[in-house]
Amino acid sequence: MLTDGVNLYDGEHIENLGGSVKLIVSKQHTFGTDALILASFAMPSPKTVACDFGSGCGIIPFLWLRDSKCSAVTAVEIQEQACSQMLRSKELNGADKITVINGDLKNTDVFKAGSFDLVTMNPPYKIAGGGIKSSDESALIARHETACTIDDIAKSASVLLRFGGRLCVCQRPERVFDVMLAMRRYSVEPKRLRFVSKRGDTQPWLVLVEGRRGSKNGLKVEKPLVVMNGDGSLSDEMLEITEKYRTGGN
Repeated sequence: MLTDGVNLYDGEHIENLGGSVKLIVSKQHTFGTDALILASFAMPSPKTVACDFGSGCGIIPFLWLRDSKCSAVTAVEIQEQACSQMLRSKELNGADKITVINGDLKNTDVFKAGSFDLVTMNPPYKIAGGGIKSSDESALIARHETACTIDDIAKSASVLLRFGGRLCVCQRPERVFDVMLAMRRYSVEPKRLRFVSKRGDTQPWLVLVEGRRGSKNGLKVEKPLVVMNGDGSLSDEMLEITEKYRTGGN
């Protein structure tokens, strides 16, 4: 099916991100609240050269494209279908700033060392073999550490980041020490930590971590991000994040 000048396959549709930016999503490769929160947490400056590992449908690069927050962003994704979606989204938006690479994030030889100011990833949350395994391959790769581990992410980011460059990831709170230990193992010092809770009276369900390559130690723990108020409405901060997604506002 031809829509807006690009081919859409069974199960795909176009999601309007606001600000005239559109994204092709599918059942296998879509996005959730985690990605919106990580994109906001890691928000780059206009001169930043960024790399998004495991980009999936490309939500983080295309949000940054919408807000003109990057000089250039490279999206690395191992799954061919997801890369196909991103390439067609790139065509749909005329997004010259975005480069899509269908490859393994562990293969850093295709890049020049120290070529990025920022690396991000919304990684698999479950260790390989942990929990109930997903039934299809795309979900298995996205949710379980079958294609990469936290260690792999930190190691590759350490190679690709310039000195002082940032690695930003989100993860489940019970794995926060896995993230920080992996960062430190590869000379990416944890510098910012922020927990995310659904409400002010609930335990965190997500943690955001930023590390800087070659930095001195010293961790800043930021106030928690609370998603909802007690009445079930979105908090002011979360409303700001989601309204940016809906309207393309800055």
